[in-house]
Amino acid sequence: MPEVIAKEDFPVSRVRRFLEPGPVVLVSSRRGEETDIMTLGWHVVLSFLPSHVGLMISAGNHSHSLIRETGECVINLPTTALTDRVVGIGNTSGTEIDKFAHFGLTAEPASKVGAPLVGECHANFECRLADDALVGRHGFFVFEVVKAHAAPSPEHPETLHYKGDGIFMVSGDIIDRRDLFKPEMLD
Repeated sequence: MPEVIAKEDFPVSRVRRFLEPGPVVLVSSRRGEETDIMTLGWHVVLSFLPSHVGLMISAGNHSHSLIRETGECVINLPTTALTDRVVGIGNTSGTEIDKFAHFGLTAEPASKVGAPLVGECHANFECRLADDALVGRHGFFVFEVVKAHAAPSPEHPETLHYKGDGIFMVSGDIIDRRDLFKPEMLD
């Protein structure tokens, strides 16, 4: 039986260190000939079919206006091989540089949206805006994934998970407990 763990008060402003929902992603967008990429850690899967994903994109990000105007983006899943580029993208503005050129990334054409795929990423999810009711108040966009692309291997790539203060955690060992699940609970 697991032991009860002693706890101390913790600043509510730092709760995100424990609750960041998943891997850091790169969100690419396009408005006319202008492209941008932003680093994002605040996202959540909202439904499976249709596939809805919520992204928290601050109005202070250049990508916010591109995505707001076009209603499209691509969620790109980088692996740890892109760690320094992920940090660099998050520390620069698309108003000042072409991030694809500056970070040596390949903008590949998407098949369903105008925003480009990041070719070096393990997976790319083409998205269209499904609900913008919370954009003005919270910067929360709800997208429908309309096309998905993923490398066949590795099946479980090493991804980055942001812990705050410039610290990342890398996805770890895979723990298989399929035999404990009811069959209808597995996808």
